Amino acid sequence: MSNEQTKSDVILIGAGIMSATLGTLLKELVPEWNIKVFEKLDKPGEESSNEWNNAGTGHSALCELNYTPEKNGVVETAKAVNVNEQFQVSRQFWAYLVNNKRITNPEDFIMPLPHMSLVQGTENVEFLKRRFEALSKNHLFEGMEFSDDPKTLKEWIPLIMDGRTSNEAIAATKIDSGTDVNFGSLTRMLFDNLKNQNIEINYKHQVKDMKRNSDGSWNVKVINANGQVESHSAKFVFIGAGGGSLPILQKTGIPESKHVGGFPISGLFLVCKNPKIVEQHHAKVYGKAAVGAPPMSVPHLDTRYIDNEKSLLFGPFAGFSPKFLKTGSNMDLIGSVKPNNVFTMLAAGAKNMDLTKYLVQQLMLSKDKRIEELREFVPNAKSEDWDIVVAGQRVQVIKDTEAGGKGTLQFGTEVITGAEGSVAALLGASPGASTAVPVMLNIINKCFPERMKEWEPKIKEMIPSYGLKLVENPELFKELHASTAKALRLSED
Repeated sequence: MSNEQTKSDVILIGAGIMSATLGTLLKELVPEWNIKVFEKLDKPGEESSNEWNNAGTGHSALCELNYTPEKNGVVETAKAVNVNEQFQVSRQFWAYLVNNKRITNPEDFIMPLPHMSLVQGTENVEFLKRRFEALSKNHLFEGMEFSDDPKTLKEWIPLIMDGRTSNEAIAATKIDSGTDVNFGSLTRMLFDNLKNQNIEINYKHQVKDMKRNSDGSWNVKVINANGQVESHSAKFVFIGAGGGSLPILQKTGIPESKHVGGFPISGLFLVCKNPKIVEQHHAKVYGKAAVGAPPMSVPHLDTRYIDNEKSLLFGPFAGFSPKFLKTGSNMDLIGSVKPNNVFTMLAAGAKNMDLTKYLVQQLMLSKDKRIEELREFVPNAKSEDWDIVVAGQRVQVIKDTEAGGKGTLQFGTEVITGAEGSVAALLGASPGASTAVPVMLNIINKCFPERMKEWEPKIKEMIPSYGLKLVENPELFKELHASTAKALRLSED
């Protein structure tokens, strides 16, 4: 064991999109800071950030029906507006990085792609129309179209409409300002940029423990590629290890880490690379989740751009594995149960019997059964054209909340920061990567409040809408949407 303790200003645990984003923001704000990254795998962006482990939707609430719940006949748009606002912040930062030559070739990570919602049945069609009317009043959703005319739908989604024999009512909304984002590619680009700025990135280094030093900094114990234990200390540590964040957060012992658990959910996608079929579909089309299914299992048929090759992805099919990471251990779930969260975990188990049953059913599905589900979307789908790909592990946060009581399962992205601001962890799943920039800005704000005044001009240079709501500033939204589209090569002009 090395007794030497190397000192840094910042340690980032995990080399995914979140650490990449936080490291990039901090390097722009305080270039002189010494930043170290530790990643247990041999390259960046291999778990949840990897392009095959997520749907790459660029979540901006243009098509996800679970962001617009209906209560008493009124479609609530607040969550959709909030998610859209967050994605606009990410877009502005990416455009800044391209304009300042920090990253190049934006088409390698973001492509324009229509986002659509598709529903069947009279009741659902009526809901979709109400949703369309509610969102259309808002300039963030400008350009959205609605149709329940099978002829128009055949033009929009030929692959989905071809061979459809049901007379059931069907409708869709379509908005052309959506995107497909390759978060794996973006993560690698950001780490290349950080490497060029002399940030030390250590692959095959696994964090084993974290303890607070007497001066308030953190001592991080790491096992290196040769199996030796190294000791590193930093004033600020960010735990962005995806499903691996919870066990590391628990080691910090901070009060905020108590009464928090994690429930791992795995996923599968069906993938089609047959060019004849791929060229018949050009959109991300989201349906409605089955009754009792968790929000992240909303069925969708997506065009994907990966390695400049177009493919189709259908899913996700949820499943259960006790691992917290694809490369994790079957003991991860058991190991995360501690005296301080055991009742939280048990309460969640009792409350979510339906979810458990649903996951077990999904797990038992054969490929033929999955193809049957695909045929709800693509009536003429043939089994031989589709392969199964295992998606990333998602660890949903379980915590005690005022609204939900003990052991409430959270389906969003959760940030946990220590009261004194020297440690922060990111837990949870969707909309995740799409909102990486606003989530990391939130961490900077919480953990470095005394520096925000000094940093604000630079943040505004990177994110011109910082401190403002685009929903309240239609002209600014229009201007920024056009300028970011140009920088990211999303527009024709």
